[in-house]
Amino acid sequence: MHVLGVRDEGANGDTLEAVVDRIVDRLAERGRVGVVRYDATIADGTDARESLTFGEDITTVGGDVTYDLGVDGDWTASGTGMSVGDALDSLATDCDYAVVIGVPTLQYPSVVVGSSSAADEADDETIAAVDGPGDLEFEDLVTALESADPHETLESLVARLKRSPRVDRAGAIATFTGRVRAKDSADDARTQYLEFEKYEGVADERMADLETDLEARDGVFDVELYHRTGIVEDGEDIVFVVVLAGHREEAFRTVEDGINRLKDEVPLFKKEVTVEDEFWVHDRP
Repeated sequence: MHVLGVRDEGANGDTLEAVVDRIVDRLAERGRVGVVRYDATIADGTDARESLTFGEDITTVGGDVTYDLGVDGDWTASGTGMSVGDALDSLATDCDYAVVIGVPTLQYPSVVVGSSSAADEADDETIAAVDGPGDLEFEDLVTALESADPHETLESLVARLKRSPRVDRAGAIATFTGRVRAKDSADDARTQYLEFEKYEGVADERMADLETDLEARDGVFDVELYHRTGIVEDGEDIVFVVVLAGHREEAFRTVEDGINRLKDEVPLFKKEVTVEDEFWVHDRP
């Protein structure tokens, strides 16, 4: 699921809503759209930005999250007590796109509304800055959105394999989940987060080639590999390997080979930040 943020930089409420409506309507022509709204005002009147840690913005707590299925209108949940990240995880199983409104620093492509003049000063995640819906260059926006890493969960990847045209021949789905380990031993300094960067233009190609190679095995029907980039905090999931196969033997072997080869063949660079130090793992003796 591709995630697009929309944030207000001085626009009035009607203008912001008009931009959101235009984006949701156009994305709905391409697939199923979820909408997540975050109210950044905590009950005691402080701003939810104070809850952000390590640059990981979608786990913000303290505000009110409302989410629905956009123009599909199947359901709406309000006052859920969920974080924005929880809402995205929930939508990822069924949606092709999610539009997130109200999060100030989202680690996904974003549109700034009410400040087209700020385009030259925008952060790396800003893919458009507009004064109103008429300023949107939708095809350019979609190209930038779909070139960014999607939001996936183990459940969304499993759901995708269950929709495989070859699922009728499958008797097994095997998975592997890699997560951030806080410590290797009791005396280690606690890891706060890992930060991953990929070799642009190479990592995605190697990942796709690896999926194709694994799917060519006898009895293996579909393979999904996914590795997060950016900041991943202690206890969060990093990488998933999901295999649809005829029998458990092929499924288990392919999951193990998949994660081993991903680590060996896909150029991803890992920075570790502990309570005492930070270092790129490939530079450490």
